[in-house]
Amino acid sequence: METNKTEFKTIDDYIASTPPEIQEKLHGLRTLIKKEVPEAQEKMSWQMPTFYLHGNLVHFFAHKHHIGFYPGASGVAAFQDELTNYKTSKGGIQLPLSQPLPFDLIRRIVQFRVAENIENARQKAKKKK
Repeated sequence: METNKTEFKTIDDYIASTPPEIQEKLHGLRTLIKKEVPEAQEKMSWQMPTFYLHGNLVHFFAHKHHIGFYPGASGVAAFQDELTNYKTSKGGIQLPLSQPLPFDLIRRIVQFRVAENIENARQKAKKKK
C-alpha cells in the first residue's frame, strides 16, 4: 500500500496509516523483530519502519499486494535457496499479503543480520585501535 507522501515520525504512526488487515501483519512482523532483537532501536529511515543495531538491520514497508521486507543484499543472498517462492531483489523480499508471513524464515534472517552487524562493528572497532 503506497502512502500519501506523509512524513511519519514513528513506526506506530506508519502502521496506523495502513488498512486494518495490513496493520495486523505489520504488528506481527514488528513484534517478531522486537522479540529477536530487543536491544535494537526503532526508527523511521527513508520513510520505512527500520530496526537499527550497529547500523540498519532490516526495514519493512506495506505495498498494495505485499509487504516489502528489506534485510539488505547480504540477508537476501544468504537465504536465496529458501526464498525461491518469493519475489526478491538485491536487498528485498516481497511477502504476499495473501499468504501468512514466514515467521521462522524472517526470524532466521533477522538473526543473521544481527550477527553480521555485530561482527562488522567489531571489525571497525578493531581497525580503530
